[in-house]
Amino acid sequence: LSAASIKAGEPVTVTVRVSNTGEREGDEVVQVYLRDRVASVTRPVRLLKGFRRVTLAPGESRDVSIELAPDAFRLWDRAMREVIEPGYFDISVGPDSVNLQTVELQVT
Repeated sequence: LSAASIKAGEPVTVTVRVSNTGEREGDEVVQVYLRDRVASVTRPVRLLKGFRRVTLAPGESRDVSIELAPDAFRLWDRAMREVIEPGYFDISVGPDSVNLQTVELQVT
């Protein structure tokens, strides 16, 4: 992450290194998921918040960055107001929703 902690309303950038270990050119779709650990309302366990398709030559590696805008952290609270609640979020990145690397982000 570009920062381990952000203020509500700030963006954060997720960067991951992607490598093609095969002998042919290939595509990969890097996916970024968000999980709000504790919220005032029920939320999905995993929300897809960004993705990027990259094409890599054989043996090529590349850093892929995806920005999570402040909108990614918004939710509708019980009073039906769109808010960003402070707390801890799991930011996960990977080629699908199962094979993920996860880091913690604090929103203050």
